[in-house]
Order: sequence, then structure tokens, then C-alpha cells
Amino acid sequence: MRRIGTGDRIRALGAMSGTSLDGVDAAIIETDGETVFGFGESAYRPYSEAEREVLRAALGLWEGEAVEAAAEVVETAHAEILSGFDGVDLIGFHGQTLAHDPKGRGTHQAGSGAILAEALGVPVVWDFRSSDVRVGGEGAPLAPFYHFALAKFVGAEAPLAFLNLGGVGNLTFADPGFARPEAEGALLAFDTGPANAPINDLVRSRLGWALDEGGALAAKGEVKDAIVERFLQHPHFFRMAPKSLDRDAFAGLSREVTNLSDADAAATLTACVAAGVMRGMEHCPTPPERLLATGGGRHNPVMMKMIAAGCDCPVAPVEAVGLDGDMLEAQAFAYLAVRVARGLPTSAPGTTGVRAAVGGGTLSRPGELAVALG
Repeated sequence: MRRIGTGDRIRALGAMSGTSLDGVDAAIIETDGETVFGFGESAYRPYSEAEREVLRAALGLWEGEAVEAAAEVVETAHAEILSGFDGVDLIGFHGQTLAHDPKGRGTHQAGSGAILAEALGVPVVWDFRSSDVRVGGEGAPLAPFYHFALAKFVGAEAPLAFLNLGGVGNLTFADPGFARPEAEGALLAFDTGPANAPINDLVRSRLGWALDEGGALAAKGEVKDAIVERFLQHPHFFRMAPKSLDRDAFAGLSREVTNLSDADAAATLTACVAAGVMRGMEHCPTPPERLLATGGGRHNPVMMKMIAAGCDCPVAPVEAVGLDGDMLEAQAFAYLAVRVARGLPTSAPGTTGVRAAVGGGTLSRPGELAVALG
């Protein structure tokens, strides 16, 4: 792979398989790892229900047959979707998070970038989080450096916030007045709490649905405020940012709604998502000019209305500024892959709590696995 310099337009392909376990997003951007020049094609490859069951069986695990089976599902799905893109210089592969315990065992994303590099014939950057965790960071969230670049791309002049509503919610406060994302004060990022994961789990177990489409079930229910208040007593909300969560860190929340009707349970879980975001907004150094939502949750009008009701700034999907909220996370790992290839940092004290700005990721080139095995 050729050396990448400032201003070089690299056609990078990123892939993201989130904690919602819905499928794999893949998207191309053109970037030098600092400036976003433009966007290319994108695609989505859903997991089958059988594949989701394999992934669910491995959640929270670090090793064993279930983990190996999950890795095979992840690698196969990614190879299928990524092979459909042409003219790619570099791939950013996040993998599927199975367990996240940054102050304990570390962080674990299933899937090998080395296997994908061999299969696709393109250099792959992967294992983005481990380096950050090894030097004291949370290893998440990692999209904030890309959010900072997007704030510049859309011409923002005042601080704004990006809210990703995936399986877990995370928020980035970005000040485009700074020159670089690693500068002190340029970014603050953290997980706000659960987002779609507990709602998806609820409707899957009770109704056999993949999600509460359009918030239709929650719209029929009544929020149980006492449960929301107990939810906000979770230790996560008393930690200073940056901070991160495992997908199942709020497992007790599902037990709280066990005796509620389907609609009331969905409404209450949705209200908990919004309450976590509201509590998170208190961490912002200054009030952001607007809150831009990305991820699947932005398609849930009930969730968006609840969040907007509790925020002091306008709330809108990222499409309001011409971005693609379905593919933003995949784009982020394309962007980060180029930064890794250039030796630029991918996280900083304000994004993961790491002691100093650090670059993560492993770069695997085609042929290296064959040599290692030989």
C-alpha cells in the first residue's frame, strides 16, 4: 500500500456490525484521514435470524466454540458485502463486539481482519479498540474523531452534538473551532446508556419482531416514571465522562418491565433511552447549537420526540445537514482506517479517557496470513 499524505484522496471502505445485531453496513468515503472530501457507494447486508442466534449465543463471552462460531458468521457476512465494492484502497473492519470490559478483561470484537485481507485482496485495518484499552482508555466510543471531521465538512461554526442511537447510545460534543480532534476541548464523548438493544430484545422475545418499527408499540403505551427514576440511579450516570458501556450493562432494566404490558414496557424502555440522553447532555462543556441523531433510533419518532422534549437545543436526524445516518458508523471506520494507516491518533483523553492521544488498529495486508501459516 502506498504512503498516504495530507490531501491524498483515499477511497476507503468501512464496515460496521453494531450491538443491535441487525446486520452489516458498508460505505465508502474519500478522505486523507483528516478532511472528508466526499462519499461513495454504500450497502447493507442483514443477518438472518439463524445468524443472529449464533451472535446472541456469544454475547458476553471471550472464548470457546460459541465465540468461534460467531467469528465465522461475522467474517462470512463481511466478505460477502465487502466483495461487492470496486476500486477500494483500504478497508476499515470493526468486527462484532461480544464483550466490553475496559477496566477488566479488555474489549472483544469477533472477526479477523487478516482473514478478510486475504479473502478480498485489499489491506484491512481492524482491532481498533485494543490499543486504547491497553493504555488506560475505555476503547469506546471511537466515532468522535469522524464526528469532528463531519462538523468541519458541514460547515459548522459553533459546537454541536452527534447522538448515535444504535444498540447502545453514545454522544459526541464537537467544537469545530479547534484545528485537530485530539486538541484539548475539541471533543467530549461517552455512552449515554442503552438505546435500541433492550427494546429490540423485548419485542423479539415477546412478539417475535426484530424491532419496534416506527415506535408504533411504544406510542400505544404509558411510561412508568418510577422505573425511569430507578434506571437513572444506575452507577453509570454518576461517572464522569468519558465513559463506556457493554451492551448488557443494563440487564436489570429488562427485568424491571417484566410485568408490564407490551406497549407499556416499550414506552418505558424508550423513555429510559431519552432520560439517559438528557442526563448525558449535562456533560457538554457548553450548550451545543444542535443535536444531530444517527443510527437506527432516529427512525423511531417516539424516541426522537422524547429526546427533543428534554433537550434545550434543536434535535434532528443527521440528514438535516446532508449526512447519511444509516451509514455514518461504517463511514467512521473507513475514516479511522486511513488515520491508522497514516499513523494519526484515533482517540484522545476527551473521547475515551485515555491518558494521551493514541492511534489504534492493526493493518493486515493480503498475503501476510498465508506467509504466517506457511
